[in-house]
Amino acid sequence: MTLEIVSPEASLFKGEVTSVTLPGVDGSFQLLNNHAPIVSILKAGVIRIAANAFQFSKETKDKFTKVDDKTYTLAIQSGTIEMNHNKVIVLVD
Repeated sequence: MTLEIVSPEASLFKGEVTSVTLPGVDGSFQLLNNHAPIVSILKAGVIRIAANAFQFSKETKDKFTKVDDKTYTLAIQSGTIEMNHNKVIVLVD
């Protein structure tokens, strides 16, 4: 599935991922390939991204924390997420 993370300042990430775990207002939840369409509000927490390969721009790489070769995290204050047709768009503050 395709994940795109956008902040008011810049596009932080765009790429193919195997899963993304998000801090929802009612608890953490995970999206996998072919997940049902969803729209949700996010609270302060950590987005966990799993993928076979990562490519970050020089300007945004320092915002992500490497867990291992296939996992990175991104701390956020709040946001919204929409998933439809294997495309996840996350708007973060």
